[in-house]
Amino acid sequence: MLKRVLIGLVRSHEVTGEKAKDPNLKSRHYRLPKDKAWDEITSTLKKMRGYRVLHEAPSVGEIVMVKRTVLGRTMDITVQVISTGVTTMAVDIYSASRGGFGDLGANYRVIQEIYAALDRRLSAYKM
Repeated sequence: MLKRVLIGLVRSHEVTGEKAKDPNLKSRHYRLPKDKAWDEITSTLKKMRGYRVLHEAPSVGEIVMVKRTVLGRTMDITVQVISTGVTTMAVDIYSASRGGFGDLGANYRVIQEIYAALDRRLSAYKM
């Protein structure tokens, strides 16, 4: 936790992916067709308190959201739903804070919050 705050002093974004060194930032995989997963994921994200879905692009598998922090900063979040097979898919998240200074680990916590909500909703399909 302290490491994330220290990194957040200079960095104002966070991204997940297959090659992430931090296991909490690895892509999430689910055994679910992309179209069914899309419905479940968008429904879950729309219900999350404090987040607002701005745009959905099912054809490219992208959901754009914003979140306002307690201090009034805006965080831009992009959730990507990627088909990895006929019945499997992955979710990656990019979160960035507007402004020039670091985020004190806020983007890392946002990613963890979104992944936790998706893992609860899609627990039966998690790989």
